[in-house]
Amino acid sequence: MRTFCLAIVALLAFGFSSIAEANTITAKISISSQTMTVMHNGMVKYKWKVSTGRRGYITPVGSYRAYWASRHHRSRKYDNAPMPFAIFFKGGYAVHATYDVKRLGRPASHGCVRLHPSNAAKFFSLAQQYGLKNTRVVIAH
Repeated sequence: MRTFCLAIVALLAFGFSSIAEANTITAKISISSQTMTVMHNGMVKYKWKVSTGRRGYITPVGSYRAYWASRHHRSRKYDNAPMPFAIFFKGGYAVHATYDVKRLGRPASHGCVRLHPSNAAKFFSLAQQYGLKNTRVVIAH
C-alpha cells in the first residue's frame, strides 16, 4: 500500500510540473546580439531583433517575472512616449513595441527592450494567454 501511495504522489507531482512547464513563456534577450528568443515549454517559437539600452542607459541583466501588462501604455518619464503592448518586468522596464523599427538590431532605447509592433503584439498575446505569473524575461549580455 505504501509503495502504491508513493507511486500516486510521484505521478501527481510529475503531472503538475509538466502542466506548469507547458504554460511557461520565456523571453531570452541577448544584449550582445540584440535579439529576443521566445520559448514555450522549452521550445523556440520566435526569434526577433530588438533594441536595448543605448549609450548612457542600461537594460537590467537578470531573470524576472512579468508583473504588469498595458496594451496602450505611454511613458510618464520620457515625454509621454508610446510604449504599446508593454510587458513590465522590473520597475519601469518593459518589453514593448517601437515605431522606430529601422533601429532594431542595435541599442537605441532608454533601457527597455523594444520590438517590432507585430512581434510585440505576439509576445503580449502570449503573456496574456499563459498569464504574467508564467511569463519570464531573461536578459544576458
